[in-house]
Amino acid sequence: MIVTIKAMAMFSATQVFLCTQKKQIGANRKSGNIFRHPEYGVNEEGALMPRSGSELHPKLECEHFLEQMEPKESPMRLREWLIAQIDSGKYAGLSWENEGKTLFKIPWKHAAKQDYRQSEDAALFKAWAVYKGKYREGRDRADPSAWKTRLRCALNKSSEFQEVSERSQLDISEPYKVYRIVEETHIHTNTEKDGRLELYSNNNVVGFDRPVNVSVTLLTAWYPISDLRLLVCVFYHGQLVQELITSSPEGCFILQGSAPVGNERIYGPCGAHTLSFPRLDTLSLSPGIAEAMSRLLPHLEKGVLVWVAPDGVYIKRFCQGRVYWNGPLALHQQQPNKLEREKTCRLLDINVFLQELQQHLHAGGPRPRYVIDLCFGEEFPDKNQPKSKKLITAQELLEGFQKREAELNLSLKPESQK
Repeated sequence: MIVTIKAMAMFSATQVFLCTQKKQIGANRKSGNIFRHPEYGVNEEGALMPRSGSELHPKLECEHFLEQMEPKESPMRLREWLIAQIDSGKYAGLSWENEGKTLFKIPWKHAAKQDYRQSEDAALFKAWAVYKGKYREGRDRADPSAWKTRLRCALNKSSEFQEVSERSQLDISEPYKVYRIVEETHIHTNTEKDGRLELYSNNNVVGFDRPVNVSVTLLTAWYPISDLRLLVCVFYHGQLVQELITSSPEGCFILQGSAPVGNERIYGPCGAHTLSFPRLDTLSLSPGIAEAMSRLLPHLEKGVLVWVAPDGVYIKRFCQGRVYWNGPLALHQQQPNKLEREKTCRLLDINVFLQELQQHLHAGGPRPRYVIDLCFGEEFPDKNQPKSKKLITAQELLEGFQKREAELNLSLKPESQK
């Protein structure tokens, strides 16, 4: 069984055109012409739409995109928010552990304890739920356990924090956990080159002339990491049988049956989406393939959890069946790479991907590698057998804004199985 994960920059041609025409668009924006055009209007969500009988013109789409890029107050990331809470001093037990402010302590009392005080012991967890819009005072039922789970999952999934388990104290009257803030890596590189920019999805290529500055910083500004989603496609012996676009920041389970329940520290957050392998009796498979798959699938209960973090795509294996993978960060390209059970593994590095994309746009370098294969139950890579002959394969796309992929003829269909 293989899962192919593709990380792809879904950059819109209209957006890049916009940057090349910034001065003229700025003048149009100041005059307000975009909103007075007889053929175009703005819908309730603020998106530019053609009026009846009109087609959307790329330049107007560009102008509207620039309107959306106007500076506005953006929500804080978990790192920024948590540092602000620690510095505020308003939460009992939440404090820095060193002078360099790289270690901090979070109170971690269980709600079942007799001396548990929701107003104090759940205050920080509640504040995060309120900040994320997951709890509305006076309207939603108070759920301290869910609040705590949400913040814990956010900490565990973030690449900006590491739990320091040897310093945590969970068996005392006032238990707490200690986390380390990971140093941020800044990438400040700019490119400038006249030429032809190719936007690609699988084997479809769209090109257009562009004299434009493209930098890693600009790429991430166009497509914030928080907006990235995974498109997961599953194949049985080369045949597409299932697909799902995740909208959950907690990722997606790929498994046999239903998502595991119980200890979320082991199995991940309950908010993760679930993509279950389809039943064999609903598909047209040869008797030999169907029999082999029927023996494999029971070993894939609990499956794997795949998610997007600020610095990349990660996976954690829970199933009994073995899982192998290949991709940009794989140790071996010509021999199998095995995923260890219940250990987190990074499959793709976002920063490396953006740097390689920048080099591709600027210097005509090779396209960045963005395909990741997971193979369930069978060793992979396998020079003796192509992906299409493996029992189960899948493909995942790491995608950002998708509003204009239809205009660009950018197909989201999975890559052909090789």
